[in-house]
Amino acid sequence: MQQDISVDPAIRDWVLGPLTLILLLSGLIRHYVTMLINTPPKSEPMLVIREQRALARGMVLRTNSGYLSPGAFVALKTHLSAAYSSGFYLKAPPPPEGTPAPPPANPLTDPGGMDGMMSMMKKQAVSFLPQTVLMYYIGYFYNGFVLTRLPFPLTLRFKSMLQRGIEAPDMDVTWVSSISWYFAALFGLNAVYTLLLGEENAADNAASMAAMNQMGGAMMGGGMPGQPAQDFVKLFNVERESLEIIEYAWVCDGVEDRVLKRFG
Repeated sequence: MQQDISVDPAIRDWVLGPLTLILLLSGLIRHYVTMLINTPPKSEPMLVIREQRALARGMVLRTNSGYLSPGAFVALKTHLSAAYSSGFYLKAPPPPEGTPAPPPANPLTDPGGMDGMMSMMKKQAVSFLPQTVLMYYIGYFYNGFVLTRLPFPLTLRFKSMLQRGIEAPDMDVTWVSSISWYFAALFGLNAVYTLLLGEENAADNAASMAAMNQMGGAMMGGGMPGQPAQDFVKLFNVERESLEIIEYAWVCDGVEDRVLKRFG
């Protein structure tokens, strides 16, 4: 049986509209504040970039080896293997054999690491604090309102999701409360932010939550002070061994027979 409930037009004018507008403006303000406090990344030394790119060259060679002629592949493979073995691309000379590894650098004593951590914390604060204030504001002023009704039927599983803050067991599940509308609009406005601000915007709530989870995972898994950095000597040795055992097959082998078989 369909319920016949009439919603006061004043709720649309003084609750639904202002609530959606507040969420939209908060995202725009958060985006521009993030742009203001965002510091440009510091350029890394040339030797560090060369070290990273040299490791990537070996991975690219293994992935796309079939597109190179046999002579070009052997020449490039020999060059990279010799460079990996000699440590030519390392930013610092490799330590002699038997020398203990240096202690890991502490990010808290590194100015570059501290700047990166502070920049990330400021971005998370700009994203987290407005959401906390908005949740308190909406829960205080707009709690208990029935705002709108969805134009399609839903099962009872969605009742707790769409009617938060309303104790009405007999109400149809398609009615949406103010608290539930807040959470729906919080993520539903991401497409509007993309249309207004572009793809890379700081108002995307899904991206903000993903960045927050990534920050928490880094702090728990490997971003704590005292964790060792990447050992490029070992990475180069692993990449050299991978190049040695690669199964090379040129894509042009037997191309004449394949063309004649297909079009002959």
